Amino acid sequence: MRRFITGMTVLALVGAGAGCGSSGGSGPATTDGGVAQVKVGIIPIVDVAPIYLGQKQGFFKNRKIELTMESGQGGAAIVPGVVSGQFQFGFSNITSLLIAQTKNVPIKVVSNGVASTGTAGKDFGGVAVRKDSPITKPADLAGKKIAVNTLKNIGDTTVRESVRKAGGDPSGISFVEMPFANMPAAVENGQVDAAWVVEPSLSAVTAAGGRVVAWNYVDAAPNLTVAAYFASSKLIADDPDLVKRFTEAMNESLAYADAHPDEVREILGSYTKIDPKVREALTLPKWPTEINKPSVETLSKLGAQDGIFGSATPDLAKILP
Repeated sequence: MRRFITGMTVLALVGAGAGCGSSGGSGPATTDGGVAQVKVGIIPIVDVAPIYLGQKQGFFKNRKIELTMESGQGGAAIVPGVVSGQFQFGFSNITSLLIAQTKNVPIKVVSNGVASTGTAGKDFGGVAVRKDSPITKPADLAGKKIAVNTLKNIGDTTVRESVRKAGGDPSGISFVEMPFANMPAAVENGQVDAAWVVEPSLSAVTAAGGRVVAWNYVDAAPNLTVAAYFASSKLIADDPDLVKRFTEAMNESLAYADAHPDEVREILGSYTKIDPKVREALTLPKWPTEINKPSVETLSKLGAQDGIFGSATPDLAKILP
């Protein structure tokens, strides 16, 4: 899989264009009734359930926003779509947004997206091994082959931190890029020693007898902010009222999802192919309306420590609201 590399190449081009003042970020079409037709770039995973729930509950319609969700391959691919105006808003993990900021890509977070539960043993992501693996604790992951969905991103950065905190040396870990959906089989057949998996793949691994040996989101920071919704700087400047309405509707959606887990599990069936039995059993993330800025600072420091920003340092004031 090459989506991260391709996405980062596009980011570099977008960043270069931004410096020349060529970024797009065009606004949405508007109906005769003043309803903004908004496209949002998302990843069809558990994390984005609130925006679908908010659409169903009318939180966006009440603010004269008509939503269309379009799937992207990941945050690195969605960022250029937002800057070019393909999407008015996008969903991305925090580390991808920090990488974009170091490349001077003109975007800014407008709403929280998803957060860790903050509880080891009850989070929606972790590092799993098959049942007969000799790996029993985070320190044992040192020097092993571990699957992540994208290289040099939030997965391998937080996994390294789990190993460090357990007293292990993460420098010898070999990370292998593959889709989350392929990881349960890769763990079971020994293609990798371990995999960083999120729901529903996490439940697939444990259902086959696998064990979670590290809760990397929990190890990285308390109640880690994992991802967020963002817009282009141009849209924020040109149509602040739309951005305000979107943020308000998104916050209402996040709060509703957090308070109605049964409805979250139901709405997952509308945009994913997760089996109903799996939907009932999987661990849901948290959806707070507030971004945990200290946890974002931690991700920035970890990313710098791991060298994923090159020689640059993320400017959090330019990316966070």
